[in-house]
Amino acid sequence: MRIIDISQAVLGCGVYPGDSAPAFARVKTLAADGYNLTDISMCVHNGTHVDAPCHFVAGGRGMDEVPLDVFYGPCTVADCSGVISAAAIAPVLATCHERLLLKGGCEISREAAEAIAASRVRLVGVEGQSVGNADAPMAVHLVLLNAGIIPLEGLNLSGAEAGAYTLCAFPLNLRGADGSPVRAVLISRP
Repeated sequence: MRIIDISQAVLGCGVYPGDSAPAFARVKTLAADGYNLTDISMCVHNGTHVDAPCHFVAGGRGMDEVPLDVFYGPCTVADCSGVISAAAIAPVLATCHERLLLKGGCEISREAAEAIAASRVRLVGVEGQSVGNADAPMAVHLVLLNAGIIPLEGLNLSGAEAGAYTLCAFPLNLRGADGSPVRAVLISRP
């Protein structure tokens, strides 16, 4: 078994334009207090994270209401680049698992999001900080989230080849939150 960390490091991670960046503060030290204690502050959409439906959908579920089985199970990693059209995603959707990670500098078009929404996919991940166009991310998010598909954003798939894996990307139990950071890993079996 091989475990591949596909998460960004939280400090120094990708930050969507306008979101607050993670901050780290040592509030107690071994030297002065006999123990170390650290505070962090960050946007729940920094680095590698998942979006809850309530991020864009009025009355949508919060992070704590999304079933945990969405974040664990068989996964397909597919190589993609550029703006993904419905025609380009169709052959991937024909053979992929319920969890689909798109490797490469890609952006899901609205048409591709609609094709994904019509498939059996329950989670779709990208390496960018947004599944959609950075200038207008809402359209793709609305299509996916209204279909019950959870976006997993800010991945680092540089150490993973295209293929089949088991994904483990559990969010924190943040009641009512619109997203959560995750420690995402792929597990491959020889």
